[in-house]
Amino acid sequence: MGLLRPSTAHKPLPGSDPGETDAGAARIGNWALAFWMLLLTVAVVLLDALTGNDLPLIPLLVVLPALTSVFCTVRQTTAVAVWVMLVVVASRIASTGPFWDVLFLIGFTALASGLGVAACAARIRHATEVARLRSAAVALQRQILRPLPIVTRQLCAHGLYEPIEEDRFVGGDIYEVVQSPHGTRVIIGDVQGKGLPAIGVGFAALGAFREAAVREPELTAVADSVEDAVVRHNAFSAETGETERFVTALVLGFDGGDRMQVVNCGHLPPRLLCDGSASVVTLHSTSVPLGMAELGGEARAAEWVGFPAGAALLVFTDGVTEARDATGVFYPFDERLGRWVGREPDQVLDALQVDLQSFSGGVRRDDVAVLVLSRPTEGGTAAPGTPT
Repeated sequence: MGLLRPSTAHKPLPGSDPGETDAGAARIGNWALAFWMLLLTVAVVLLDALTGNDLPLIPLLVVLPALTSVFCTVRQTTAVAVWVMLVVVASRIASTGPFWDVLFLIGFTALASGLGVAACAARIRHATEVARLRSAAVALQRQILRPLPIVTRQLCAHGLYEPIEEDRFVGGDIYEVVQSPHGTRVIIGDVQGKGLPAIGVGFAALGAFREAAVREPELTAVADSVEDAVVRHNAFSAETGETERFVTALVLGFDGGDRMQVVNCGHLPPRLLCDGSASVVTLHSTSVPLGMAELGGEARAAEWVGFPAGAALLVFTDGVTEARDATGVFYPFDERLGRWVGREPDQVLDALQVDLQSFSGGVRRDDVAVLVLSRPTEGGTAAPGTPT
């Protein structure tokens, strides 16, 4: 009952998180910073010379360390602070003002510069902590899900999974492929809501599916087991003050024949890549999402749909269909998918990933999870998306 995994299927996570590195990175180059500092200093000094002692402008330079602390590194902010100190001290020493006024201005400049450096260090430290927490959430999300592709006796599952790495947006897209005595069972789902609580619900649903997929002979019983797990998790969440959540999901069963069994729990219908075209799989029996069975009033039902030899089935979450461009237009998923029929599963996923990135301009608001399911060949790899 073990699953076969190609050795090149999973790339390990890098040792250093790029988010933490970016948190302390400068947003302006050293040469550009030096140019603007010199330009501003010359401008202020010239204006100070023109206004005379009646309106000294040199003290205005004390705001520069505070401004650079927002965009620059601690080293850059320190350099600006030292530069401002030198300019202020040199200008005051050359002045003929009272000694205590000069001393007060130098002391005030030193204090303001020190606060600017401290503010920069605090900003970078906070941003690094947030990036580290965000990275931990995404790493947890990745550890819950199995690496792809996954090959069983009846199925080969290639996939694309891109969690959104923003702490307030990180979502709960889930998928799993399980080899069981009753064939291969697959689930793909989307937890309502964002953040770590959504990941918790997803973990509860996946744990229940992994156990029930092997234990239960009926696919509807598998879905009911996941339903019970989500309900139990919601009951615990309500006791701790968390929001109750539901999960839209597709639960599929493959026995190696030319049909597959589907239980649709309020999820998006799959697409079938077959005979040179991509079509929406029509599902006549759609029940409420997992965690909301009490509101449905009817038992969940499974239906059989065609899965011809050589075909590929594409299942996905709404991170694909609800992606938008800069004008707010939704991604034309079915139109684009039709262009890639006939390609290998990995090629379809690569094309979809690049096209989504280009369409949305790199701005994503939700996780993206896509599985391309096809029969394995004798060598343990996926069959093409069209009949041979």
